[in-house]
Amino acid sequence: MELSVIVPTFNEGPNIAELLERIGAQLAGTAFEVIFVDDSTDDTPGIIAREAAATGFPVRLIHRDEPVAGLGGAVVEGFRAARARWCLVMDGDLQHPPEDIPRLRERAAAGDVDVVVASRYVSGGTANGLADVTRTTVSRLSTMLTKAMFPRKLAACTDPMTGFFLLDTDAVDIESLRPRGFKILLEILARRQLRVAEVPFDFAARHAGLSKASLTQGVRFLTQLTMLRFGRMSAFALVGGAGAIANLVIMWGLIRLGFDYIPAALIASEITIVGNFLLLEYLVFADMRDDSGRMRDRFVKSFAFNNIEAIVRIPVLWVLVEGAHFPSVFAAALTLLVAFIARFLFHALVVYGPRKRRAATTAAPEPVRAAGRSLDT
Repeated sequence: MELSVIVPTFNEGPNIAELLERIGAQLAGTAFEVIFVDDSTDDTPGIIAREAAATGFPVRLIHRDEPVAGLGGAVVEGFRAARARWCLVMDGDLQHPPEDIPRLRERAAAGDVDVVVASRYVSGGTANGLADVTRTTVSRLSTMLTKAMFPRKLAACTDPMTGFFLLDTDAVDIESLRPRGFKILLEILARRQLRVAEVPFDFAARHAGLSKASLTQGVRFLTQLTMLRFGRMSAFALVGGAGAIANLVIMWGLIRLGFDYIPAALIASEITIVGNFLLLEYLVFADMRDDSGRMRDRFVKSFAFNNIEAIVRIPVLWVLVEGAHFPSVFAAALTLLVAFIARFLFHALVVYGPRKRRAATTAAPEPVRAAGRSLDT
């Protein structure tokens, strides 16, 4: 097998037939396979199965009923299943033209690179497929921010945010990747210094369906960037800082409404404890959830610890305000800062610490049949 084409999909049914036809046309005479890693909630898996039966090349489907780590996690799942050393990653919406695949392979054939990136921003490339000026601006600013944070590892890459690239999987440690959301190439390039080459491509308009970009994906990108650059504790601090600001704003607002500072601090603490847990659950410790038991148990531990911490912190707050005559909001800020390290250690080691798991066997992905025979033969 010379090439594995990995296509992460989420509700991309209308694009599948044309995608497979165009991939097949560009790779005629090549020993290749197409692996769909599908997180769809519609009939996309059935469409993939139907269209695969009409192809003359191997097509496999991995449908994830419980997706982990979004599109990036789907790509990593594809890497694990791939039969070829070289893996081509592309979206299923045809914004990554299959007609550019031969140019990526030609550049890789020179033998002096680990990854070939299809770039919108190198000379000759375009980003016309971005929906509007806002998305274009966000894309450019995100690229600038990312390159500024990894100036050496991304020196040879103008488009670390693209999802269209060809990778020598022998050059990376697949199991060390911790993807969060869309930006899997950034995850790969930031983990290890790789030899990078680029070819320009025209980022096309979607063939069908809706864009999956959202504010949530933006938050996940910022979290991913923070953790790659500064580590988990900094991401925890980012969430804690946001919670602390929310705590102070809520407390200030309640005081303005006539509450005494003590009940105002208690109410603010309860609200931000729940909010912070959700941010930790889905951003900072998302990759540790599977090994740390049930979400309900994690919430109980987190909620209990934070309330015990608050029980200790509130009397300290009282002493600072009544005894040392600190301004109440400033005193609250100091006590929140002191509590940060204890909270991080407890959550990292206890709330999200790995638990013993029941032995289980993981079934191999059910093969899609194509050209009249099983693709796993």
